[in-house]
Amino acid sequence: MSYTNRNQIPEKYKWDLSDISPSEEAWEQAFEEMKAKVQINLQFKGRLCDDEVLLQCLKLNDQLDVEQGKLYCYAYMRYNEDSQNSAAQQRYAKIYGLLTQFGAVSAFMTPEISAFSNEKLDQLIANPLFADYDVMLQKIRDGKEHVLSEAEEKLLANVGSFSRQFQEVFGRLNSGDLKFDKVTVDGEEIQLGNGAYSMLLQHKDQAVRKLAFETFYKTFIEKINTLAGLYEGSVKADWFYAQAKKFGSSMESALFREQVDKQVYDNLIACMHSTFEPLHRYIALKKKVLGVETLNMYDLYVPMFEDADLSCEYEDACKLVMEGLHPLGEDYRQIMQKAFSERWIDVHETPTKRGGAYSMGVPGVHPYMLLNYQKTTHDIFTVAHEMGHSIHTYYSSKTQPVAKADYKIFVAEVASTCNEVLLLQHLLKTQTDANVKKFLLQYYLDMLRTTMYRQAMFAEFEAIAHNLAENGQPLSAKVLSDKYLELNKMYYGPAVNHNDEIAYEWARIPHFYNAFYVYKYATGIISAVCIAQKILTEGEPAVKRYKEFLSLGGSMDPVSELKVAGVDLTTSEPFDIVAKSFADTLAQLEELCK
Repeated sequence: MSYTNRNQIPEKYKWDLSDISPSEEAWEQAFEEMKAKVQINLQFKGRLCDDEVLLQCLKLNDQLDVEQGKLYCYAYMRYNEDSQNSAAQQRYAKIYGLLTQFGAVSAFMTPEISAFSNEKLDQLIANPLFADYDVMLQKIRDGKEHVLSEAEEKLLANVGSFSRQFQEVFGRLNSGDLKFDKVTVDGEEIQLGNGAYSMLLQHKDQAVRKLAFETFYKTFIEKINTLAGLYEGSVKADWFYAQAKKFGSSMESALFREQVDKQVYDNLIACMHSTFEPLHRYIALKKKVLGVETLNMYDLYVPMFEDADLSCEYEDACKLVMEGLHPLGEDYRQIMQKAFSERWIDVHETPTKRGGAYSMGVPGVHPYMLLNYQKTTHDIFTVAHEMGHSIHTYYSSKTQPVAKADYKIFVAEVASTCNEVLLLQHLLKTQTDANVKKFLLQYYLDMLRTTMYRQAMFAEFEAIAHNLAENGQPLSAKVLSDKYLELNKMYYGPAVNHNDEIAYEWARIPHFYNAFYVYKYATGIISAVCIAQKILTEGEPAVKRYKEFLSLGGSMDPVSELKVAGVDLTTSEPFDIVAKSFADTLAQLEELCK
């Protein structure tokens, strides 16, 4: 059912934000109280060398983080309910501005702690009174060699005010200033844009897909030199900051911030190169099933099997998810039931509600989920995906102190994707319709193709581009496009026509302006598949390890946290396991398609 406004939606499908704040008036009062505390941290400035003062400061900031987190989350979620609600807009702008003020006033803390001697930092880390802050202190100690003088840090901060413009300008181009042509499809004129383009790539008619693809890329090609200049500037900015902070490369700088061993990045690329054969076979199978004379890059997103979508109401989707995640045990199921019954979830779409889906942890409360549920297979998996995020947050917040409750982005997609894999395996076991089974097998293979192989290709492109810049080579549009096309041919193989336009795909990827981020999507799905397989084959011992991982928050570096769950990304084992899973799934689909 579609709703034209929020008032039409039954209460049981709307999240209950009273757990955060009982009313908007109570939020305003709490905001004013927080506003009066803006200068509160200045009482500690210049005094952090005293252990008692430092501990008092850190504990106060934990308290402030919880209070500010509640204010921010309430305002953000109310704004997401209705983007045209002016009161909600104002609340969100107010808290965002206040948090910025707090950040500026508290900026002295990390540099002041960084000035401590290594011996003093070691003593603090070993002191039980500072147990909640040992990870933070260890990170400061490890990064001391990369901390500059106060004057240099100030200079870098000022540079940052304009070096981020490369990302900002690309965002403006991509979200409005690039003017795409209209295309006529089935007698209807459609304005091309990122959303319409994605939709048309799934159209049944290959001629429509071709028209959308060529028309869409025409706009990027017309501006390709400008886009190359923007990306080159972004890459050079990355290298400038890396050198300024005394790192040997931009990648080293990015991985250091995430506490990730470079071996993980290297293993990802090496494993992809050694497992192209099943991916190429899958592409060839797609060509055969679609029955096209030539398979093009614009044909890769069209479904191979029609009329196999698992359409169901939201309540039935929740039931399916509960059944699929049964291997995770009764306590996991009880948390899910609380989320469904205690209104942690905002379910249905309205015209002014934020699109997509997300999970948001609220300090001192519980996670919330935003959905825009439609009766499709994708949306059933979205329920499982966002529930994975929420329960990861739930376990971490319940187990860890405030200072160590947040987990790194590197592991953020593991729990969500693990849920998807477990649900998929359950559906494959319980579905009897051969067409639905083929659809689900394709769903899994496409998940790995787009999230593992494609993101790894992006990661390899980023590494190549940064390496070229760091060796003084210009990143012209031709150089970037030639390198990208070479990778595309390597990854996707001979069964697909590598259309000329695909060489310019790099120019439309927003994530490239946040360097060395995309590889985490690939390592995330690899970790998730490995964990799900261990849960299904080993049972309770694997479940116990997994829940221990979910409870770690940010108490360890992310690679070590995954080792707790039985996944060691510094070795080739996880990559080999997932490559075999892809090949085995492909073999099942090939057999069903005979």
